[in-house]
Amino acid sequence: MQITSIITVNFNQPEVTIAFLKSVKAHTKEEAVEVIVVDNGSRENHVVTYKEIYPELIYIRSDVNLGFAGGNNLGIKAAKGEFLLFLNNDTEIVEDTIEVLKNEMNQRPEIGMLSPLILYYDQPDIIQYAGFTEMNYLTCRNKGIGQMEVDKGQYSKDSRETGYCHGAAMMCRKSDLEIVGLMAEHFFLYYEELDWCEKFKKADKLIWFTGKTKIYHKESISVGKESIIKTYFMTRNRMLFIRRNTGATNTFFFSIYYILFACSKQILLSFLKGRLSLIKWVFKGVLWNLTNSKNSNKLGFKI
Repeated sequence: MQITSIITVNFNQPEVTIAFLKSVKAHTKEEAVEVIVVDNGSRENHVVTYKEIYPELIYIRSDVNLGFAGGNNLGIKAAKGEFLLFLNNDTEIVEDTIEVLKNEMNQRPEIGMLSPLILYYDQPDIIQYAGFTEMNYLTCRNKGIGQMEVDKGQYSKDSRETGYCHGAAMMCRKSDLEIVGLMAEHFFLYYEELDWCEKFKKADKLIWFTGKTKIYHKESISVGKESIIKTYFMTRNRMLFIRRNTGATNTFFFSIYYILFACSKQILLSFLKGRLSLIKWVFKGVLWNLTNSKNSNKLGFKI
């Protein structure tokens, strides 16, 4: 039997993680999965409650917040499954999620990373993700396929290559990581799954989407509220992604565009919205890239 290791990361969201575990318990066969919760620097330890719901749970606690990549990497090191399924703790699966994903991987050995259709939990007929377009490396922009469309089954038969997987739900083979490696912890938050997909592509593996199954994501449709931490890491990591995944010439022209136009626009919008506290974090995000190597683990932000 092929075992799937389900890995999720918790940071101060015990109620959300409890709902996640209940969903996994209800929609999986225990003998076919192992569930790993990585508690990523949370203030309180809720392992007793988690194990009341899922007694077989593998619980890993980090005393510090290692970020999305660092937390998942801890889970990878503990995982024994042939397949690894990374799920945000604010997701819920359906009856056939794991079997459909495994079947897709088994039918196509060339697939490196795979994501299902993602719908909004609070509005389950609205699509969040049905794939991504390829990246424009000069602007570091791409588009979500199907985003905000009403789900009428238009993607239910789709099984195709896509630009990138979605970090809320993605599956890979553990054996492929011997070549690809772990997630880059330099990012901490945002862009790490895109960077990982690039590493799979360089290993001649396909990035894949299937609409044959789905998950529900509790992220709000209105998500995107500006904050200091989001402004900093989105600014910093957009530039870092290009530095790590393109050559010097592309990085040079991207940097001109990014600093003169994209960051200037962000600063202007923050000023017009009266969010003056965000402006310095745009500068800090750019400055980090100018003063640190592309493989630096220095965050430049106190978590």
